[in-house]
Amino acid sequence: EGHPEVEGTMGRFDESFGGRIHLVESADDVQRLAVRDPARVAIVTQTTLSVDDTAEIVAILNERFPGIAGPMKEDICYATTNRQDAVKQAAPGADLFLIVGAPNSSNSKRLVEVAKRAGATDAFLVQRASEIDWLGVGSPRVLGLSAGASAPEIIVEEIIEAFRARFEVTVDLAVTVEETEDFPVVRTLRD
Repeated sequence: EGHPEVEGTMGRFDESFGGRIHLVESADDVQRLAVRDPARVAIVTQTTLSVDDTAEIVAILNERFPGIAGPMKEDICYATTNRQDAVKQAAPGADLFLIVGAPNSSNSKRLVEVAKRAGATDAFLVQRASEIDWLGVGSPRVLGLSAGASAPEIIVEEIIEAFRARFEVTVDLAVTVEETEDFPVVRTLRD
Protein backbone atom coordinates (compact mmCIF):
# COMPACT_ATOMS: atom_id res chain seq x y z
CA GLU A 1 0.00 0.00 0.00
CA GLY A 2 1.26 3.46 -0.87
CA HIS A 3 3.92 2.32 -3.36
CA PRO A 4 3.78 4.46 -6.53
CA GLU A 5 3.50 1.39 -8.77
CA VAL A 6 0.53 0.06 -6.80
CA GLU A 7 -1.13 3.48 -6.60
CA GLY A 8 -0.69 3.93 -10.36
CA THR A 9 -2.08 0.51 -11.22
CA MET A 10 -5.06 0.84 -8.92
CA GLY A 11 -5.69 4.39 -10.13
CA ARG A 12 -5.96 3.17 -13.75
CA PHE A 13 -8.61 0.57 -12.94
CA ASP A 14 -12.01 1.51 -14.31
CA GLU A 15 -14.87 0.17 -12.17
CA SER A 16 -17.40 1.18 -14.85
CA PHE A 17 -16.69 -2.21 -16.47
CA GLY A 18 -18.36 -3.86 -13.50
CA GLY A 19 -15.26 -5.16 -11.77
CA ARG A 20 -13.41 -4.27 -8.61
CA ILE A 21 -9.76 -4.13 -7.67
CA HIS A 22 -8.46 -5.36 -4.33
CA LEU A 23 -5.00 -4.90 -2.86
CA VAL A 24 -3.68 -7.96 -1.03
CA GLU A 25 -0.37 -7.81 0.78
CA SER A 26 -0.35 -11.02 2.80
CA ALA A 27 -1.72 -14.53 3.05
CA ASP A 28 -4.21 -13.25 5.64
CA ASP A 29 -5.46 -10.63 3.17
CA VAL A 30 -6.13 -13.40 0.64
CA GLN A 31 -8.03 -15.47 3.22
CA ARG A 32 -10.27 -12.48 4.05
CA LEU A 33 -10.77 -11.51 0.40
CA ALA A 34 -14.43 -11.44 -0.64
CA VAL A 35 -15.17 -11.25 -4.37
CA ARG A 36 -18.48 -11.10 -6.20
CA ASP A 37 -17.76 -13.89 -8.68
CA PRO A 38 -14.99 -16.35 -7.68
CA ALA A 39 -14.94 -17.71 -11.25
CA ARG A 40 -13.91 -14.29 -12.63
CA VAL A 41 -10.75 -13.30 -10.76
CA ALA A 42 -7.45 -12.08 -12.21
CA ILE A 43 -4.13 -11.18 -10.61
CA VAL A 44 -1.16 -8.91 -11.28
CA THR A 45 1.74 -8.34 -8.90
CA GLN A 46 3.93 -5.40 -8.08
CA THR A 47 7.13 -5.97 -10.04
CA THR A 48 9.51 -5.34 -7.13
CA LEU A 49 8.06 -7.67 -4.50
CA SER A 50 9.90 -10.53 -2.87
CA VAL A 51 9.69 -13.50 -5.22
CA ASP A 52 9.22 -15.91 -2.29
CA ASP A 53 6.50 -13.84 -0.60
CA THR A 54 4.68 -13.37 -3.89
CA ALA A 55 4.84 -17.10 -4.67
CA GLU A 56 3.17 -17.89 -1.34
CA ILE A 57 0.37 -15.37 -1.91
CA VAL A 58 -0.18 -16.49 -5.52
CA ALA A 59 -0.36 -20.12 -4.37
CA ILE A 60 -3.07 -19.27 -1.86
CA LEU A 61 -4.95 -17.25 -4.51
CA ASN A 62 -4.77 -20.24 -6.87
CA GLU A 63 -6.09 -22.49 -4.12
CA ARG A 64 -9.01 -20.18 -3.27
CA PHE A 65 -9.79 -19.29 -6.90
CA PRO A 66 -8.79 -22.25 -9.13
CA GLY A 67 -9.74 -20.42 -12.33
CA ILE A 68 -7.76 -17.26 -11.52
CA ALA A 69 -6.22 -15.54 -14.56
CA GLY A 70 -2.64 -14.38 -14.30
CA PRO A 71 -0.07 -12.73 -16.50
CA MET A 72 1.17 -14.64 -19.54
CA LYS A 73 4.63 -14.69 -17.95
CA GLU A 74 6.20 -13.88 -14.61
CA ASP A 75 5.57 -10.22 -13.83
CA ILE A 76 8.22 -9.81 -11.15
CA CYS A 77 10.93 -7.70 -12.83
CA TYR A 78 13.86 -9.82 -14.06
CA ALA A 79 16.34 -7.46 -12.35
CA THR A 80 14.50 -7.87 -9.04
CA THR A 81 14.42 -11.66 -9.42
CA ASN A 82 18.10 -11.84 -10.37
CA ARG A 83 19.20 -9.70 -7.43
CA GLN A 84 17.11 -11.67 -4.95
CA ASP A 85 18.64 -14.92 -6.27
CA ALA A 86 22.15 -13.50 -5.92
CA VAL A 87 21.48 -12.31 -2.35
CA LYS A 88 20.09 -15.74 -1.43
CA GLN A 89 23.31 -17.29 -2.70
CA ALA A 90 25.61 -14.81 -0.95
CA ALA A 91 23.83 -14.28 2.39
CA PRO A 92 24.44 -17.59 4.23
CA GLY A 93 27.37 -17.07 6.58
CA ALA A 94 27.50 -13.29 6.14
CA ASP A 95 28.01 -11.41 9.40
CA LEU A 96 26.54 -8.31 7.76
CA PHE A 97 24.82 -7.73 4.44
CA LEU A 98 24.55 -4.21 3.04
CA ILE A 99 22.05 -3.34 0.34
CA VAL A 100 22.67 -0.19 -1.66
CA GLY A 101 19.44 1.62 -2.41
CA ALA A 102 17.02 4.36 -1.53
CA PRO A 103 14.82 4.04 1.57
CA ASN A 104 11.70 4.32 -0.62
CA SER A 105 12.86 1.59 -3.02
CA SER A 106 10.63 -1.46 -2.68
CA ASN A 107 13.10 -3.80 -4.36
CA SER A 108 15.96 -2.60 -2.14
CA LYS A 109 13.92 -3.08 1.04
CA ARG A 110 12.97 -6.59 -0.15
CA LEU A 111 16.67 -7.40 -0.64
CA VAL A 112 17.34 -6.58 3.03
CA GLU A 113 14.55 -9.00 4.02
CA VAL A 114 15.85 -11.67 1.62
CA ALA A 115 19.38 -11.38 3.06
CA LYS A 116 18.15 -11.87 6.62
CA ARG A 117 15.91 -14.81 5.67
CA ALA A 118 18.71 -16.44 3.67
CA GLY A 119 21.09 -16.49 6.63
CA ALA A 120 22.87 -13.15 7.02
CA THR A 121 23.30 -12.32 10.71
CA ASP A 122 22.20 -8.75 10.01
CA ALA A 123 21.35 -6.62 7.00
CA PHE A 124 20.93 -2.90 6.39
CA LEU A 125 19.96 -0.53 3.62
CA VAL A 126 22.41 2.29 2.79
CA GLN A 127 22.43 4.91 0.06
CA ARG A 128 26.10 5.96 0.21
CA ALA A 129 29.31 5.00 1.97
CA SER A 130 29.02 8.18 4.03
CA GLU A 131 25.85 6.76 5.68
CA ILE A 132 27.57 3.66 7.05
CA ASP A 133 27.64 3.53 10.86
CA TRP A 134 31.20 2.25 11.23
CA LEU A 135 30.86 1.67 14.97
CA GLY A 136 27.71 -0.36 14.35
CA VAL A 137 29.40 -2.35 11.57
CA GLY A 138 32.04 -3.63 13.98
CA SER A 139 34.53 -6.02 12.40
CA PRO A 140 32.60 -8.39 10.14
CA ARG A 141 34.58 -11.33 8.83
CA VAL A 142 32.13 -11.85 5.95
CA LEU A 143 30.29 -8.88 4.46
CA GLY A 144 27.67 -9.27 1.77
CA LEU A 145 26.94 -6.41 -0.59
CA SER A 146 24.27 -6.01 -3.24
CA ALA A 147 22.21 -3.23 -4.74
CA GLY A 148 18.66 -2.50 -5.74
CA ALA A 149 17.88 -2.51 -9.44
CA SER A 150 18.22 1.26 -9.80
CA ALA A 151 21.33 1.78 -7.66
CA PRO A 152 24.34 2.91 -9.71
CA GLU A 153 27.36 0.60 -9.81
CA ILE A 154 29.62 3.53 -8.90
CA ILE A 155 28.04 3.65 -5.42
CA VAL A 156 28.66 -0.06 -4.91
CA GLU A 157 32.32 0.59 -5.80
CA GLU A 158 32.38 3.56 -3.42
CA ILE A 159 31.25 1.32 -0.57
CA ILE A 160 33.82 -1.36 -1.42
CA GLU A 161 36.55 1.31 -1.36
CA ALA A 162 35.28 2.61 2.01
CA PHE A 163 35.65 -0.91 3.43
CA ARG A 164 39.10 -1.26 1.83
CA ALA A 165 40.18 1.92 3.63
CA ARG A 166 39.27 0.30 6.96
CA PHE A 167 39.72 -3.46 6.49
CA GLU A 168 41.64 -6.01 4.47
CA VAL A 169 39.14 -6.87 1.71
CA THR A 170 38.86 -9.79 -0.69
CA VAL A 171 35.98 -9.58 -3.16
CA ASP A 172 34.17 -12.75 -4.27
CA LEU A 173 31.37 -12.25 -6.78
CA ALA A 174 28.17 -14.28 -6.53
CA VAL A 175 27.03 -14.39 -10.15
CA THR A 176 23.72 -16.15 -10.67
CA VAL A 177 22.91 -14.82 -14.13
CA GLU A 178 24.41 -12.36 -16.57
CA GLU A 179 21.97 -9.62 -17.55
CA THR A 180 22.26 -8.89 -21.25
CA GLU A 181 19.05 -6.97 -21.80
CA ASP A 182 19.48 -3.73 -23.70
CA PHE A 183 16.86 -1.02 -23.57
CA PRO A 184 17.65 1.44 -26.36
CA VAL A 185 16.50 5.02 -26.11
CA VAL A 186 13.43 5.65 -28.27
CA ARG A 187 14.21 7.00 -31.71
CA THR A 188 12.66 10.43 -31.10
CA LEU A 189 14.98 11.00 -28.15
CA ARG A 190 18.05 9.51 -29.91
CA ASP A 191 17.67 11.84 -32.89
